[in-house]
Amino acid sequence: MANSVLAAVFSFFIPGLGQFYCGQFLKGIMVFIGAAVVSAISFFIPVIGFLIVLLYWLWNIYDAYTSALRT
Repeated sequence: MANSVLAAVFSFFIPGLGQFYCGQFLKGIMVFIGAAVVSAISFFIPVIGFLIVLLYWLWNIYDAYTSALRT
């Protein structure tokens, strides 16, 4: 059983690491790649891009937390 707080902390620092910790390896890789793509896009659209990156980051942490609760 994965610790939900630890999964959230992992995802706080590295997107996808919390999902990886929960055993969702493919999802963790996809979240990491998605974070890289969203971050790259934010350079072209600074204001909207920042909000998208922030929302994606928060969703990543929430998803890692809830994924750990389900395992």
